[in-house]
Amino acid sequence: MNTAFLSGFLLSFSLILAIGPQNAFVLRQGLLKQHVLPIALFCTLSDIILILLGIFGFGYTISSFDNFSQYMFAIGGTWLLGYGFLRLKGAYLADSFLEASNEQESDIRLVLINCALLTWFNPHVYIDTLILIGTVSIRFEDSLDFGLGACLASFIFFFSLAFGARLLSPFMSSKKAWQILDLIIASIMFVLAFLMFQEVF
Repeated sequence: MNTAFLSGFLLSFSLILAIGPQNAFVLRQGLLKQHVLPIALFCTLSDIILILLGIFGFGYTISSFDNFSQYMFAIGGTWLLGYGFLRLKGAYLADSFLEASNEQESDIRLVLINCALLTWFNPHVYIDTLILIGTVSIRFEDSLDFGLGACLASFIFFFSLAFGARLLSPFMSSKKAWQILDLIIASIMFVLAFLMFQEVF
């Protein structure tokens, strides 16, 4: 396993672990055992599309402009630093945990529409994939391996969350566990921010 693949995997996985409406929705469907496979596939494929667009679209474009890429590294590093501090705050306040609703949702069309809205109309998705992952990818000569690592992380996360929801629910309802997870995410964010700032200074 090379550095580019591992870096892509870790970056993507740490970003996708962030608490948000999409993850809560996937968890909820998993707990209800309703339309689990379509939801997992939709979220994974959406993420893969955006990751590849970020790496081979946005990342490829900014790599052609040296000064612009440095600005993006500075912006990305600052965002990661801020995000790391937010996760530290979450760990301190113990306010990061997922809860699933017991409300029934049987119509697959409505479920997929809700999932699409939570995925494609979430601005953080574009920051994480197009901008952040796309920018970090230009640090590596083998951007394909970086992308494969990022895509694999997305696949593992969404399918684990959807199909393992009932097994993971005790963990995800524990504030202590999420405090530890927030600390781990914050540490990864700080390391990545440091690496991005190295490209600027």
